Amino acid sequence: MCGIGGILVWPAGEHDAVRERAGQRAGEAASRMTAALAHRGPDGQAVETIVGDRGPVVGLAHTRLAIIDLSPTGRQPMTDPDTGACVTHNGEIYNYRELREELPASAESGRRAWRSRSDTEVILKGYARWERDCLTRLRGMFAFGLWDDARRRLLLARDRLGIKPLYYYQGDGVFVFASEVRALLATGLVPRRLDARGLWGFLGYQSVTGTQTLIEGVRALPPGAWLTVAEDGRVETGRYWDLLESASRDLRAPGIEAGRTRVAELLREAVALHLVSDVPVGVFLSGGIDSSALLALVREVGQQPRSFSVGFAERVYDEARYARLVASRFGSEHSEIVLKEADLLEQLPGVLSALDQPSGDGVNAYVVSRAVRSAGVKVALSGQGGDELFGGYPSFRRLGRAGAPLRAWGTLPAALRRRAGAAAGVLTAPWPWSAKAARMAATDGTLAAVFPIVRQLFGPAERRALLVNRWLERIDEAAEPYVDLLRAAYAGAPWAGPFTRISFAEARTYLHDVLLRDADQMSMAHGLEVRLPLLDHRLVECVMGLPDAHKRAAGTPKRLLVQSLAGLLPEEIVRRPKQGFTLPFDIWMRGGLRAFCAERLDRLAARQILRKAELERVWRGFLAREPRWRYAHVWTLIALDEWLERNGVSAAD
Repeated sequence: MCGIGGILVWPAGEHDAVRERAGQRAGEAASRMTAALAHRGPDGQAVETIVGDRGPVVGLAHTRLAIIDLSPTGRQPMTDPDTGACVTHNGEIYNYRELREELPASAESGRRAWRSRSDTEVILKGYARWERDCLTRLRGMFAFGLWDDARRRLLLARDRLGIKPLYYYQGDGVFVFASEVRALLATGLVPRRLDARGLWGFLGYQSVTGTQTLIEGVRALPPGAWLTVAEDGRVETGRYWDLLESASRDLRAPGIEAGRTRVAELLREAVALHLVSDVPVGVFLSGGIDSSALLALVREVGQQPRSFSVGFAERVYDEARYARLVASRFGSEHSEIVLKEADLLEQLPGVLSALDQPSGDGVNAYVVSRAVRSAGVKVALSGQGGDELFGGYPSFRRLGRAGAPLRAWGTLPAALRRRAGAAAGVLTAPWPWSAKAARMAATDGTLAAVFPIVRQLFGPAERRALLVNRWLERIDEAAEPYVDLLRAAYAGAPWAGPFTRISFAEARTYLHDVLLRDADQMSMAHGLEVRLPLLDHRLVECVMGLPDAHKRAAGTPKRLLVQSLAGLLPEEIVRRPKQGFTLPFDIWMRGGLRAFCAERLDRLAARQILRKAELERVWRGFLAREPRWRYAHVWTLIALDEWLERNGVSAAD
């Protein structure tokens, strides 16, 4: 796990002196990226500059968090002496040992012997043999930039689920990429201008959506995608994997027992692979089904587990007793961090500075990551992905039941649906879900149109009221990115039932754009690597391809996961109400955080992006004891203001 960056500079001529100056420029920009990414790689930083005799001059940057092959031979950027290819890599390739067996590197094969025990070298050797097709053979979480010196071509790639981030920007005569947006800004080559579409999505979903960022011209490479930059600057993109298209349907015909057996095999295999490390590995333990399953499997594969949980004095939020129960059941060396309001106030500057892209969530990830790293642990397993794969969210139940009535409703004339939706919004105004119910009533009733509303923070009308006119005019409100994403995906997978479609929607929206991004930026702020066994792509392919009937709850929460583990989990954990790991923010923001929040909202109003009157309305509504989850509306706005301030992003025309 590391920080990566790179730059291509096209010289304004082919003379040696011109190319050398371009090389100096590339090296300086790469060094600035390295400095901006130092928190991601406290174990070493390096820059490699490649001038060559034609095409772009290249600078590659790397900051190292040493997990596999702690020796200097694992240093990056790493060059293949046989091909001249050079790579900067972030993440872990869990099947690197198997790939080493498949990729002979010896004098007899005409290639030099392996020079390291690192998984990064496997990427170089795999590319030399299979070129871009090597991506389909990698099992892990990764983002890398590989410079193919023979072809004078750059290859960027990102893992299948988008666990590791990768951003890029193409300007006049330059192309830059990095693990974090702040590293791109540090080069001085990317204008610090706020992106209107990115802002619209951020207000809607408490995080920038899909490939968007809040910086004009900066984009995220999608999950399961690659990008190449040719010698002449041409950019091509494509996918090598897709959550629905790549789902395995081998087990759709056999009975449910065959599906459970295969899921159980893949769960154990994924956990064993994710424990491969040259440093100690811990487990984030909330006391829920997903993290409890991980801890049980870690013990089952023969490792002495070490677990960490966060507790609160506010009992309604506290899950620590469940974590203690699970830790005791499986003999884990358990550490419990009790977080108080004063502790958060102390950590708040660090929390906000860790946000590479602003988020209305993520504070919990920062707190637990800090505690784990301070205990001397550099790698931790997390149960993220379990809710999306196995149906842990209320959306599976609510949208599953409402599917047929909504589709029938959608056959009515659009004008009638809109009028009915408006009336529903007025009649049900006292209830928290009234606005969302009204918006759903106005849609065509399809899951692609309805699901994004479930995940919306501020609805379209609220966003229109918030934005000042000069910003609102720049946005095509009809273009909701999630609706387009889901329509295209569902059209290509007519075999997928409602449960599977909701899994896809949750994984490609909230999981990808909020949870995974927060987990990465908050853990890497402390130099901690977080691994996600439940998002192992072979496990995901299997579960996504199974019939809905194998996955629906039928009285047991996350039935497929629980029954695949055949009684391994304590019944108290399986049957307890789902809570979710949330902090007592609604209490603290009315207490010790109140003055801080009010000051930040005033500063945000002065930026002339959002209307002061609307910001005050949101704040007053929260203070008037709206439902406790409404704190997210306020915190999202505060995170936006802090991010704008720290990054010097301009809202000017």
